[in-house]
Amino acid sequence: MAQQKGVPAGEPREASTPGSPPQARHGEYKVPGGKLVVVDLDLDPEQKSISRASVNGDFFLEPDDALDAINAALTGLPVATAREDIAQSVRARLPADAQLIGFDEYAIATAFRRALGLATTWQDHQWEVLPARRLPIALNVALDQVLTEEVAAGNRAPVLRLWDWSERAVVIGSFQSLRNEVDAEAAAEQETTVVRRITGGGAMFMEPGNCITYSLCFPQSLVDGLSFADSYPYLDSWVMQALEEVGVSAHYKPLNDIVSDAGKIGGAAQKRLASGGMLHHVTMSYDIDAQRMMDVLRIGREKISDKGITSAVKRVDPLRSQTGMARGEIMDVLRHRFEQNYGATVATLRDSEIARAEDLVASKFGTREWTARVP
Repeated sequence: MAQQKGVPAGEPREASTPGSPPQARHGEYKVPGGKLVVVDLDLDPEQKSISRASVNGDFFLEPDDALDAINAALTGLPVATAREDIAQSVRARLPADAQLIGFDEYAIATAFRRALGLATTWQDHQWEVLPARRLPIALNVALDQVLTEEVAAGNRAPVLRLWDWSERAVVIGSFQSLRNEVDAEAAAEQETTVVRRITGGGAMFMEPGNCITYSLCFPQSLVDGLSFADSYPYLDSWVMQALEEVGVSAHYKPLNDIVSDAGKIGGAAQKRLASGGMLHHVTMSYDIDAQRMMDVLRIGREKISDKGITSAVKRVDPLRSQTGMARGEIMDVLRHRFEQNYGATVATLRDSEIARAEDLVASKFGTREWTARVP
């Protein structure tokens, strides 16, 4: 994501020439697969609206005077204008024959909001990494809520947390039916813990060491201007780089699957909190006992049988077979790639966060009422 060095999005830009406005703001947005859009704004003396706007970049635009129309559409807008309203203002001002090539009005809106600090980039945050720590699965799920709320409240920096756990478990999505997803009798026989998370998506079958799971907790401003579909590959672009480092060429298959040429590797899920925090987490298969998974997950039987896989298949091991590396080694590569990309520093869970997560397990995530809230 390109950004002018030394000029964080949303912060006043130093005057470069005598007489230049002291309240200039600068924002950039690189369209995925497209062009760079830059928006330079001047604020009115009360900093409530835009007194001057200049849109620029390496995009293509016809006719030439359409640029004047775009700048006029931004001038006078209140600083807190929503992305959709910014885009509509631009579209309304454009000539009927205007052609925006490599960008669109929504890209302009995103750069506009980044200039004002309403949308942010990875580099606008000081990231932390929480290395894997073996915890009960219900506590891992509760920590997703706790840490996302802590980030939203400004009590903790945005964070990447790697999971580890000690028991066999099924983690079902927030809106899944418990009875439709899990064979309760088989789960009991297999001593499998069943918990429900706060994000949507499908069930995760998790035995110690059989998959790689991580959570990102951050302000929603990081995905401001992105559709739900676009936010998934955006938030996991660093993961694709890390997988490439270990010999796996992976990409996103909409909406939320991570795949390689050899098939599905994992999936992601998200939750946006009313407080402004956002949770994005991913589980990737390392070496799963497919037969045991099918015994416990009802939906697993249907999905796997639909792909022509029989009970003779004992393991699903995309990361193990495609890399030849130990799970811990792959997790180290993921962590180091994130640290290098975003300047993240290593941190630890606080006692207060663990205590709050334990309270949530007792009152929510460990209760029958929550786990069976969709029977």
